[in-house]
Amino acid sequence: MFSIIGIVVVIGSILGGFLLEKGNIKVLIQPTEVLIIGGAAIGTLLIANPLHILKGMVAGLLAILKGSPYTKKLYLETLLLLNDLFTMGRKEGAAKLEKEIEDPAQGQVFSKYPAFLKSHFATDYICDTIRMSLAGGVTPFDLEQLMEMDAEVHHHSEAKPVAALTTVADALPGLGIVAAVLGVVITMGALGGPPEEIGKKVAAALVGTFLGILLCYGFIGPLASNISKINEEADEYHKVLRAGMGYYLKGIAPILAIESSRRMIPPHLRPSSKELEESIKAAKAGGAPANG
Repeated sequence: MFSIIGIVVVIGSILGGFLLEKGNIKVLIQPTEVLIIGGAAIGTLLIANPLHILKGMVAGLLAILKGSPYTKKLYLETLLLLNDLFTMGRKEGAAKLEKEIEDPAQGQVFSKYPAFLKSHFATDYICDTIRMSLAGGVTPFDLEQLMEMDAEVHHHSEAKPVAALTTVADALPGLGIVAAVLGVVITMGALGGPPEEIGKKVAAALVGTFLGILLCYGFIGPLASNISKINEEADEYHKVLRAGMGYYLKGIAPILAIESSRRMIPPHLRPSSKELEESIKAAKAGGAPANG
């Protein structure tokens, strides 16, 4: 939502200032310059990146429109899910826990938290770790190392589309210069003609440079930065999961494992201890968890 507002502010400020200086808005409408810069930018993306990175880039841009999923409500529901899982493992044994992770979507615990199930990585992150612990012969330290490595690989993979988009943003000013040079070439071929015609061609050439710089610093660069921040939030979320799982796998009481996860949540999204306690009581009573 804020990204859309930001885009509107950028466009409004630039066009508003241009019009206040008595600029002619029609001069900025140069479809050929857009074709040269936009087409070249898309071409560089296709040259430099495989299909899965391009898909990740599109998914990242769509995620900006939806807004970050890592809200206080999601964190609270995640703590409740972990509490349910840890309590189930402690009270009902490994057999019940193993049945739960075999089909999470149909499980007694996971099915209560559809927002968590939407993240396939987070679901697999928890289930695969529990599965390894139930298999035996693996120390809690090794499982923690495994979780850390898994999250690091995932985070690195998610960063590749951001890097690709940033590269395109960095290339846009140069592509704008390419469009401007082509405009100058056309202008040189028109020398000797009417002055107003030459002026239009020079203006079109300069618009190419303007568009390249604007797209880089006003739109594509900030969008790449936004996607990067969402990826960082995802990494923080996985650290919360890892903290709770690490304590549970060491045989620590579920309440302390959950508290370790809560303390890992960023302060502006962290539910208070009282909110968590009330939500756990409400969940046991069959009510809806408090949203905080």
